[in-house]
Amino acid sequence: MVETYAEALQFIHGRDRFKKKPTLKRMRQFMHILGDPQEQLKNMIHVAGTNGKGSTVAFLRDLFMAEGQTVGTFTSPFITRFNERISTDGQPISDDDLITMVNRIQPVVARLDQELAEEGPTEFEIDTALMFCYFASHPVDVVVVEVGLGGLYDSTNIIQPTVSVITTIGMDHMKVLGDTIPKIAAQKAGIIKPGVPVVCGRLTPDALAVMDQTAAKNQTTVRALDRDFHVQSQPESGWGERFDYVWGDRRWRHLEIDLLGQYQIDNAATALTAFITYHQLRELPYDIVDIRAGLKHTAWPGRFERLTNEPLIAIDGAHNEPAMVELVQLLRQHFKQHDIYIVLAVLADKQYDKMVRTLLQVPNVHIIVTQFQGPGKRAAATPQALEDAVASHKRMTMAPDWPSALKEALANISADDLVLLTGSLYFISEVRQYFKETDE
Repeated sequence: MVETYAEALQFIHGRDRFKKKPTLKRMRQFMHILGDPQEQLKNMIHVAGTNGKGSTVAFLRDLFMAEGQTVGTFTSPFITRFNERISTDGQPISDDDLITMVNRIQPVVARLDQELAEEGPTEFEIDTALMFCYFASHPVDVVVVEVGLGGLYDSTNIIQPTVSVITTIGMDHMKVLGDTIPKIAAQKAGIIKPGVPVVCGRLTPDALAVMDQTAAKNQTTVRALDRDFHVQSQPESGWGERFDYVWGDRRWRHLEIDLLGQYQIDNAATALTAFITYHQLRELPYDIVDIRAGLKHTAWPGRFERLTNEPLIAIDGAHNEPAMVELVQLLRQHFKQHDIYIVLAVLADKQYDKMVRTLLQVPNVHIIVTQFQGPGKRAAATPQALEDAVASHKRMTMAPDWPSALKEALANISADDLVLLTGSLYFISEVRQYFKETDE
């Protein structure tokens, strides 16, 4: 039994992250002993994808909240505190409730450890179990569940959602998910259930073909961005984006979001299509006034988030090559008239060579490569490794740690320049926490 918040976190984080053989059998056994709390959650939306999951969950949350519904969300990783992963209407689970949930599942974990020897529940399976138990005992109108990794064997994939969402497919976690887009797409498509409609974001043709084939086998439909529903971005002078949305006879102009980037327009449109699909299936009305308010209100920490205005310092959790491609597009669109100083820190198991080369495609970018304290057993790439990835470059320098790198960037910028810290969600979590504590 745990008595303190620190002990609860120690129990959670002390578990293995992965097992040798992916399986849902252990998770189903885990939940069955707990009384299958996930079966009490009747209104769920399941969100998978390489990038864009968190923002899509946030858009869905705020769309439902704008019409007065209570919304539970399960997301990963957290930005500041673990509790953020299990939230109601954006408010994280309390420390006391987390301790209560840990004490509920801890005896079951001990039992499974004994019965399954080396194959007891993993950290993420425990996270998922905590979420199911919490929302079963603290009911909400809708639960939006983000997949942790992949989809097919992810511990969240024991649910029966109302709608499934697949945001993007890109090259990431290749050692686990496969080394081609179709292989990775097949893992993500593993969340598709019989009769449950699927909403897809901007996918490549080969990835979308996998979704269509999997959906056909499950006798359901796919609604895909650029094929079934469409967006058109509009000029926006301030911080944010404006776009038109078209799906069938729904033609809504000048929808606005406060998040920057074409990919955030894609995420908003994907969330909106899933929201409408949910309402159609539940035979519920929806109102464009609420939709506009929900989209406009949505914020998601760490996704091109402003930390300060003067000087302009932002953070972005671009943590893989596909995300860097999107980030480069954003920088070219919104900051082409400014010098951009990027403080870059990346986990060692990422394709950091490609990430660095992609950033250097922006002509007005200056990169300071550095490092941070990686999570658990995952190490950050060293500054030397990042610089060696491109055999050194005149627009790249090294710093031993990110505070030193930030100080170097701030010493060089002019009034209209941008300082951006990016490369890992874990890295920007560390940076964000530092700035929030400093503000206090």
